[in-house]
Amino acid sequence: MKFSHLFLPTLTLSALTLLTLASCGVNSSKTARQEFAQAAQKDTAVVYFIKEITPENLVKLYDALGVTPQGKVAVKISTGEAGGHNYLKPELIGGLVSKVNGTIVECNTAYPGKRMTTESHLKVIEEHGFTAIASVEIMDAEGEIKIPVVDSTWIKYDKVGAGVANYDFMIDLAHFKGHGMGGFGGVLKNLSIGVASASGKAYIHSAGTTQSKALMWTHLPKGWTKKPENNDPFIEAMAAAAQAVHNFYNAKEGIVYINVMNNLSVDCDCVPHPAEPLMLDRGMMASLDPVAGDKACLDVVCGSVASEGDDNGPLTERINSRHGTHIVEYGEKIGLGTMTYKIIEIE
Repeated sequence: MKFSHLFLPTLTLSALTLLTLASCGVNSSKTARQEFAQAAQKDTAVVYFIKEITPENLVKLYDALGVTPQGKVAVKISTGEAGGHNYLKPELIGGLVSKVNGTIVECNTAYPGKRMTTESHLKVIEEHGFTAIASVEIMDAEGEIKIPVVDSTWIKYDKVGAGVANYDFMIDLAHFKGHGMGGFGGVLKNLSIGVASASGKAYIHSAGTTQSKALMWTHLPKGWTKKPENNDPFIEAMAAAAQAVHNFYNAKEGIVYINVMNNLSVDCDCVPHPAEPLMLDRGMMASLDPVAGDKACLDVVCGSVASEGDDNGPLTERINSRHGTHIVEYGEKIGLGTMTYKIIEIE
């Protein structure tokens, strides 16, 4: 992958305002202006932001990253459970997928539903319109492989769909929204749970205790009762798995991260009948750093001021009640990325 040397424009006031936060419980007391003042003295990730969510702007956001993949490109999305409607739509992502000649990739789920088997999953993907815009691969349809983790606190390896080896470069294209167990789902969840095979998903959800889909909710590490407010073992396992996939592709041609903040429901796209969004769309973020990418979205969502018809309260409560922000804290701790970032707004 080639990285172009981009001139980084002066940050706009609106971009700075994005960081004046009443955050989602992340352990940080710094104000935005303090962060920017200290940026020259420390490693700081760049996160590109564009406010209007359109197919053209999604391509523009990707282009801002300055990457040129030479090999086969995987575009990892959530294709959405049957009955759901908040997932990223084909008409939004089609231009980007076409630009990179990408293949849309997914893995089967570990929970009962219409995406649990390859046959029924492919049918949902077709019904949702994705086969009309690109080739699609269920990466664990032909088996799974183990890839190494750096942090082995909970999982000793990451079990991913064998199809990950078919690609040289990945675009982690995530729909940012809530999640019943992790608090929220962004690029880190899309990279970890999303790329894991069905048994790999069970392994992460049980924090390394079982690879059985039937036992993943009951076979848990000692002392972990899977209460919503104490999901740290799962969240830390998820961060470790994300790091494994991040390293896997960076050893090849690379990986980039894009979060789309639309249809901001408290529920994940894995829910067949998700709650309707109560919060208005907030734009799109892109980065080479997955921790910074998710942190920037958390800050925007939880730092918003609620108003009539635009209420961030339920989603913020979902994130905080599950200790969802722990994934960016832990991701920084294990060296996956940094929570220190600067926003560059694209007009």
